[in-house]
Formats: sequence, C-alpha cells, structure tokens
Amino acid sequence: MTRKPFLTLEQAKCIAAAAEAEAQRNDWRVVIAVVDDGGHLLYLQRSHDTQFGSVETAIQKAHAAVAFQRPTKASEDAVLSGRLIHLALPGVIPAEGGVPLTLDGIVIGGLGISGVRSVQDGQIAAAGAAALVRA
Repeated sequence: MTRKPFLTLEQAKCIAAAAEAEAQRNDWRVVIAVVDDGGHLLYLQRSHDTQFGSVETAIQKAHAAVAFQRPTKASEDAVLSGRLIHLALPGVIPAEGGVPLTLDGIVIGGLGISGVRSVQDGQIAAAGAAALVRA
C-alpha cells in the first residue's frame, strides 16, 4: 500500500521561515499562510506592521493554489489577457503570491503571501516553496 505524502507542521514552519527570510532580505512586510491539502490553515505569521487585510488575502491565495492545483499567477495572467471568467470562479484570487506545495508530484498544501506588490508576493512564495523537503 502506498501512502500519500502530507504536509507536516515542521515542514510548514520551514517553508514560512524561507519565505520570511526572502521578505526580510528585501525589507518587505508580509503575511505568510500555509494550508494543508484541503485548504485548511496550518500555519500563519504576520509581520508586526503589515496591514491586517493581508491576513485573509494570504490565506485565500494559499487555498486557491491548492483548490486549482496551480499558482494564483495563472489566474492573474488569465484575467490580464481578457479571460474574465476567472473572476467568476469560486475561490479564485487573480493575484500572484499563492503556490501549491508538491511532493512526488502530489499537491500536499499551499503557500500564500500578501502584503507587497503581486510580483513581490510571488517572489517570496517561490522562495518559501523551494524550502519544502521531506520531513
């Protein structure tokens, strides 16, 4: 019997630490949200002076990345190219900064970043996702 990989709290903290390091290198204050494969919040941190509106946005970016199994940038690009149907899909966040977390080709969670420009959120998310390792 093959066991499906899953995201641990330890892994979520490592991912968040890598994302935070990228944000700090650039002096960006953000919210970092990590969700499990069902889109449920597993870990959240917020820089002390980040706007509180970014809390829910980061969570929703992470959730959307899991639900659609692709980075939220895909929806941002679709909307910018005129495919406005993405705006009507439940749970879509058409802004870069949400990425699925995968192990062995299986989505095991999502990472969402919010607080700076969309492309900067995406840069931080990429750094965090790169830190995913099997615990």
